[in-house]
Amino acid sequence: MYELTKVGEKTYYIDSPTKIGIYMVDDKNVYLIDSGNDKDAGRKIMKVLDENNWNLLGIINTHSNADHIGGNKYLQQKTGCSIISTEIENTFAKYPILESSFLYGGYPCSKLQNKFLLASSCQPTNNADKFLPYGLEYIELPGHYFGMIGIKTSDNIYFLADSVFSENIINKYHVFFIYNVKAFLDTLDKIDQLDGKLYIPSHAESTNNISDITKLNREKIFEIIDEIIHICKDKKCFEEILKEVFDSYNLNMDFNQYVLVGSTIRSYLSYLHDENKIECIFEYNRLLWKTI
Repeated sequence: MYELTKVGEKTYYIDSPTKIGIYMVDDKNVYLIDSGNDKDAGRKIMKVLDENNWNLLGIINTHSNADHIGGNKYLQQKTGCSIISTEIENTFAKYPILESSFLYGGYPCSKLQNKFLLASSCQPTNNADKFLPYGLEYIELPGHYFGMIGIKTSDNIYFLADSVFSENIINKYHVFFIYNVKAFLDTLDKIDQLDGKLYIPSHAESTNNISDITKLNREKIFEIIDEIIHICKDKKCFEEILKEVFDSYNLNMDFNQYVLVGSTIRSYLSYLHDENKIECIFEYNRLLWKTI
């Protein structure tokens, strides 16, 4: 874990729970793509940088989920590096309480203020649309999170963030986090059209054939859509739908899974409503969902 792999003339990645990209702007100076899930990840990344005598100029965050920005504060304090992302993701990175609040739909109780959902606050310095180092480009990858981006390096290597998930993750969790289902599906189509040398998702193995993994992700989304349509044959409230999804996939609910899967199922319900597949009904002061 945290082994350094060179994949291009200027492009590396650190193999960790969330893959960390490294791009060399010259022989001495580098940028990171994401920073891992916590302070400890930041320390391990710093060790890799020191061993290679690299100076950290900046961190480019693909998005602001805690496992992608958790090392920001430590690394910024150690090096004074810049932090770059899209405007909305920078806002979440500066005010990380927004993630837990958004997922829960209210003020998050103490059980939701943990390192998996609540990173340490950092100080973003630039927006990706106004500043990226020469040799890097960003591509919009909406769907998983508000303003998520991927990064293309001059070696024609794409860092794809959480736009796809591995077969192991899909088979274990089934319901991976999605903010906007339609946008996620559109992003899968977009990724299929990329012409890269190598693709590096954050939570899957690097590959030179991305279509296999986009196919798996797409199939699982359609499977969950069919499952929700089946569940909603009879009028159901959200909590009933969520329980049946957990039961169907033999998932174990805790507070983290409640908000992550729960938020995702709400996104599926919004998608199906807007696609005229299910309707919402207010009955006896309850919001119910039913397949049309």
